[in-house]
Amino acid sequence: MSTDELGGAVRRPVWTRPDAGPGTRTRLDGDVETGLLVVGGGLTGLWTALSAREREPARPVLLLEAARLGWAASGRNGGFCSASLTHGLLNGLGRWPGQMPELLRLGRENLDAIEDAVRGHGIDCAFSRSGELTVAVNRWQRDHLALLHRRSRELGWPTELLGASGTRDLLDSPTYLGGLLDPTGTAMLDPARLVEGLARAAEGLGADLRQDTRVLGLERRGEGIRVATTSGTVTCRQAVLATNAFRSPLRRLRPYTVPVWDHVLATEPLTDEQLESVGWSGGQGVADAGNRFHYYRLTPDRRILWGGWDTHYYFGSDTSPRRQRNAGTEQRLAGDFRRTFPQLRGVRFSHVWSGIIDTCSRFAPFWATALDGRVVSTQGFTGLGVGSSRFAAQVCLDLVEGRHTARTALDMVRTRPLPFPPEPVRWAGITLTRRALARSDEHEGRRGPWLAALDAVGAGFDA
Repeated sequence: MSTDELGGAVRRPVWTRPDAGPGTRTRLDGDVETGLLVVGGGLTGLWTALSAREREPARPVLLLEAARLGWAASGRNGGFCSASLTHGLLNGLGRWPGQMPELLRLGRENLDAIEDAVRGHGIDCAFSRSGELTVAVNRWQRDHLALLHRRSRELGWPTELLGASGTRDLLDSPTYLGGLLDPTGTAMLDPARLVEGLARAAEGLGADLRQDTRVLGLERRGEGIRVATTSGTVTCRQAVLATNAFRSPLRRLRPYTVPVWDHVLATEPLTDEQLESVGWSGGQGVADAGNRFHYYRLTPDRRILWGGWDTHYYFGSDTSPRRQRNAGTEQRLAGDFRRTFPQLRGVRFSHVWSGIIDTCSRFAPFWATALDGRVVSTQGFTGLGVGSSRFAAQVCLDLVEGRHTARTALDMVRTRPLPFPPEPVRWAGITLTRRALARSDEHEGRRGPWLAALDAVGAGFDA
């Protein structure tokens, strides 16, 4: 493989439209008052703003975004919108086994509600409930999928366990030894268009969305909250913080998440002949079953988006732009693509990009309150945030409004993950975990003493 194979690729997400202008949303200018302040203009913040106006049409809602709406993880992810609220079934069973039936029910209702919102608000984001195919590329992954299938069926979640030929009938790769098809639990969509659609829907209901306005801090002010920003102050009754991978205004929450870098490639559009050579008529999202895994899908214009494999944490939670390039990871992704689909030899990569996501030690979102419940924060999504962002927003509104619901009764909502230790222990522990995960993949999935110890205390590192 040529070392300059990616040299001609555009370094931006495939979802970004170069002809899209900056829009008409301006920064905050001066001092204002509002009912509910939402901090963060990604999917969680936008779902919060939209849902708040739907719940109480007369409630003033102001959303502040430090840069542009959806510029970070919300607008550059793979576009997998999953019903899972727990970063997968087995992770949920390991942490909240007694509540998994309820979590599965709420997850399916949440995905249904996303579909209803997309249709109801006329959001053109190529939403397709095509399902997800998890593939095994070695024997231990095939055994893992058989276990997952059994657990799914025990809980009433429909999946289909496939052999090598059945898997290759859906998507043809010589590397596949088997697969597990979840036909309804995942939708494919264009995340950038979902962001814009949610923003327009929220504005249509009267929410005020501002960009280029960074929150500097917040404090109690009488019966309300005073929030300082780079271009004015906001006095509000309640606030929801949806900053995710970026530093939380609540200092005590910062040890609970770390930013990790995920890398993605996309091919040029496939011809009819190339697409026929791989099949994929169902358009399912695909991932392999390793600890370090690839995720991939077809885009609406017939490109293959190909990402994952390894995530990087840099000492001191470094999120500087110099970390956007990792030539070794990019070349590894390109080489793995060629090995997975040798029939697509000659297909070029048109896009390459990367960015940070937030991860926590339990791999699923958590919530926290401050200032006597007037402020609610959520973060820690760890890679399945497109779908769970809406659920997280509903929980935030339940909590800030003081409502007791099926959502707020969940142990998942009432507890937090273990925090990450300070540096340099943080970097050393994450590095050791990443190496242990690689060894596990190389040794038939055996966890080893370090991973077993993390499992015992309910902690880990993943994306």
